[in-house]
This record gives sequence, C-alpha cells and structure tokens, in this order.
Amino acid sequence: MDNESDADSDVCARCATASGTCCTLAPGNEEYCFPLSASERVRMEGAGAEALHFFRQANTAPFVDNLCRLFPGESETIRGLFPNGGEHDRLAIGAGGACLLLGPQGCLLPRDARPLYCRLFPFWMRSGRELYFQFDRCRAQQEAGGGGPGLMLRLGTSSAEIQTMYHELRRAWGLPEQT
Repeated sequence: MDNESDADSDVCARCATASGTCCTLAPGNEEYCFPLSASERVRMEGAGAEALHFFRQANTAPFVDNLCRLFPGESETIRGLFPNGGEHDRLAIGAGGACLLLGPQGCLLPRDARPLYCRLFPFWMRSGRELYFQFDRCRAQQEAGGGGPGLMLRLGTSSAEIQTMYHELRRAWGLPEQT
C-alpha cells in the first residue's frame, strides 16, 4: 500500500502527526463506524488492504439510528438495508481507537481506494445542499477557518466531486437515487 501524493495528503499527514484525526474513534464507539459495501471492500483489497483491516459488525440499534440521522426521511430504507440481527463490514479499529489503515502520514491507501465515506468526510449532502461536519480536531477546517470553498481547497476537492461521491456512496450502500 502506498499513499499517493494526493492533494489532501499534506494537511492530512500533518493532522495524523499532531492528533488522532478523523480516522480515530473513542474506544467503545466502534459500532458507530460507517459500513463498507462489497464494492468498497474489493477496491480496498485491490490496493493492498488485507482481512485484518476489516471487521464484521452486528447491526446494532445505535448504529442504525445514527445512519437514520445521516439520511433523514429514509429510516424505513435504512432499517431494511441494515436489519436487526444482520451484520455489515466496517473498518477494523485498533485498541487506541485508530483505523488500522492510519499510518504516520495519513491513510495507507491511495485516495481512490479509500472508503467512500472517508473520501467524502467531512462533507455531506442534505436536501441537495452541501454541508460539512464540524470536527474540532480537523487540521484542514482549522486552516480553512471553517468550511466552504477554503475547506474544499485544503482537501483538494470540489463541489462537483462532493456531489458525485455522495451519490456513489448512496448507490454502494444500496440507497435509492435522489431526484
């Protein structure tokens, strides 16, 4: 695995060196880690991810509720895709809460092989509008003074790419297209 020199690699590498980054969960919160689709896993494995980088997670009520908050008005669909008693793949997390694919220079995977949620974060879409998750430890948000065009520039993305990635994530996770 070789992290290509992506536009986001400089700021993400500095963040990985200085803090836990967005690639770290508080221990005990692993069940909230976003799901991985089969196509995402195949793409990751093609770039060098191994079985140890994935974890099979039960669909817990808190996990499903969290997804329902991410996709308001689509609770019935979410609950059908992630039924009680079912399971999904997610990223494996180490004892300290860091993703096992997090290295000292950021993600070990090239950008195009990373999970869609990772490539999209901290951006999201709601009602056709772009927004971003405020994350206190995000070096890119600190340097950009918040969100918007400055944050997109820092992370080497664009409005069109955010929209494309969000719709690709929806398809990969089995959610219907939005009109």
